[in-house]
Amino acid sequence: MAKLLRTPETQHRIHFQDCDMLGHLNNARYLDYFLNAREDQVAEHYDLNMGELAREQQAAWVITKHHLSYLKPARQGATVRISTQIIHFDNSNLVVEMQMRSQDGQRLLALLWSEMAFVKLPAGTRTDHADALMDLLDELDVPGIDYDPDGFDDRVKAVRQELKKVRRAAGQPD
Repeated sequence: MAKLLRTPETQHRIHFQDCDMLGHLNNARYLDYFLNAREDQVAEHYDLNMGELAREQQAAWVITKHHLSYLKPARQGATVRISTQIIHFDNSNLVVEMQMRSQDGQRLLALLWSEMAFVKLPAGTRTDHADALMDLLDELDVPGIDYDPDGFDDRVKAVRQELKKVRRAAGQPD
């Protein structure tokens, strides 16, 4: 079996109706763009339909917390890159990191951590991931990112510094 893509990335155009009076993506709409991108990427790259998975397993992930940092405006009409990756998981939880970058991929516009719990349906009580899901999560978990529940701001800073080095190496201005 081919190795699964740990950090899928897709491009999205910022639509007029999603923007504020300044032509910036409305803060509330960032979540829609991120979550829609993740849903599309999971379906495309892992052949998973979240609705079908919930029906089959009688369980689903529910978001318990978001950490979102808005760094630079995503402007109306611009094309952005959205990448997503699992940075932590355990028996009943996972954390997905989502990054929105400029079209060239060298400027971080926003970073989101979505913390999720796996719950039984319809009760909504926490349950463990099935063995097959644990295997999939293990294959998709991105190595080299030291997840700390209180380390969101440190992660944002690290990603920004990494991109700054990339820009400097390419001779681009900060």
